[in-house]
Amino acid sequence: MTSLYTLAHLRDLPASTWDALVPAGQPFLRHAFLGAMEDSASLSPESGWASEHLVLERDGQVRALLPAYRKWHSFGEYVFDHGWADACQRAGIAYYPKLLGAVPFSPVSGPRLLAADPADGLLMLQAIPEYLAKAGLSGAHINFTDPALDRQLRGLPGWMERLGCQYHWHNRGYRDFQDFLDALSSRKRKQMRKEREQVAGQGMEFRWYRGEELSEAQWDFVYACYANTYAERGRLPYLTRAFFSLLAERMPASIRVVMARQSGREVAMAFSLVGGDSLYGRYWGCIDSFDRLHFETCFYQGMDYAIAEGLRRFDAGAQGEHKLIRGFEPVLTRSWHYLRHPGLKQAVEEFLEHERSGVQAYAKEAWEALPYRKGES
Repeated sequence: MTSLYTLAHLRDLPASTWDALVPAGQPFLRHAFLGAMEDSASLSPESGWASEHLVLERDGQVRALLPAYRKWHSFGEYVFDHGWADACQRAGIAYYPKLLGAVPFSPVSGPRLLAADPADGLLMLQAIPEYLAKAGLSGAHINFTDPALDRQLRGLPGWMERLGCQYHWHNRGYRDFQDFLDALSSRKRKQMRKEREQVAGQGMEFRWYRGEELSEAQWDFVYACYANTYAERGRLPYLTRAFFSLLAERMPASIRVVMARQSGREVAMAFSLVGGDSLYGRYWGCIDSFDRLHFETCFYQGMDYAIAEGLRRFDAGAQGEHKLIRGFEPVLTRSWHYLRHPGLKQAVEEFLEHERSGVQAYAKEAWEALPYRKGES
C-alpha cells in the first residue's frame, strides 16, 4: 500500500530514515541542516515558512521525500516570482499560499526529490497536483534541481522549466593560486594580484576553522557579521543566532569558516560548507569597511582553500557578474513550476519561453568575459 503524507516538523521523522535517502556529499539536504533551520526558529509560520515535507510511504517504509514548505511570500528563494504574485493580486487570483520544494535561503543546485528508486520518486511527483488541490495551494515550485529531477519533470504534464545563471569556479588541478593565475590573460592576472596585495597591505591575516574549532564567542562574531550584511541593506537576517550553534553541534565536520584579522582583531568572516568535491560559500560579513576585503575573503580565500584541499568546485553564491572576471564560469540552473490556475499557467509559460532564450544568450555572452587565456576555460 502506498500513501502520501506531510511532516510539519522534521523531528517527527528519525534522522537515520531521512538521511538514508540523501545522496553523499549533500550537506544542505541532511536532517541536521534542515532540522537546525526549524529548531532555531529561522523557519516558522510567523515568518511565512511552514514546513510541509512530502513523504511517500509504501508497505510501511519511507520510499521518497521532498523537502518542502508552505509559503505566504516569495522571499528567501532566489528564484524570483514576485512579478507573478503581483499580477495575480491585480487580477484577483490567489497566489499564496504556495508549496516550495527547496533548501531555504540556499540557492545551491542539487537533488530535491529524495528516493532510492526513481519509480517511487515519480509516484510522488504524479501525486503533487492532487495534493495541491486538496491542500488549497496555488501551485508547486521546485528550485535548483539536479539533472535527474529535470529529466523526470520534463516528461510530466503541467510542469514548466525556468532557467537561471550562476557562477562557479573550477579547480583544474592547480598546484597553488599562482598556477591558477598563470592560466589567465596577463591583464586579469595583474588585476587579481593587485587586489590581493591591496588587502595584504592593510595588514590582513586569514585563518580557516572547522565547525568544532569555533567557540561560542566566535560564533557570536560570525552571526554579527552575517546580520550586518543584511542591516546594511535595511533588512533583517533570515537566520537566527541559534541556527549557527545548532549546526555546529550537529554537523561540525561540514562547516568551514575563514576569519580575517587585522592587528590581532577579527574584522570579517566567510561561512562555507563542504560536501563531496565542492566548497559552498554561503554567508559573509564585515564589521567595518575595508578596500577589496570582500573579494579576498569570499573568493580568493575560497579558491586557495579548494586548491589546498583538492576540492574540484567552488560555488560562492547566487549572483554577481563580478565573479566572471575572477574566473567563475557561468552555469545554468533550473527550477520547475506547476500552477493550478489555467490563465496564470498560460501567461507564465509564455513568459518563461522568452526568458529561457534570454538566459541562454546571456550565459553564452558571459563566457566571453572570462579571464582565461584562449583554450584554458
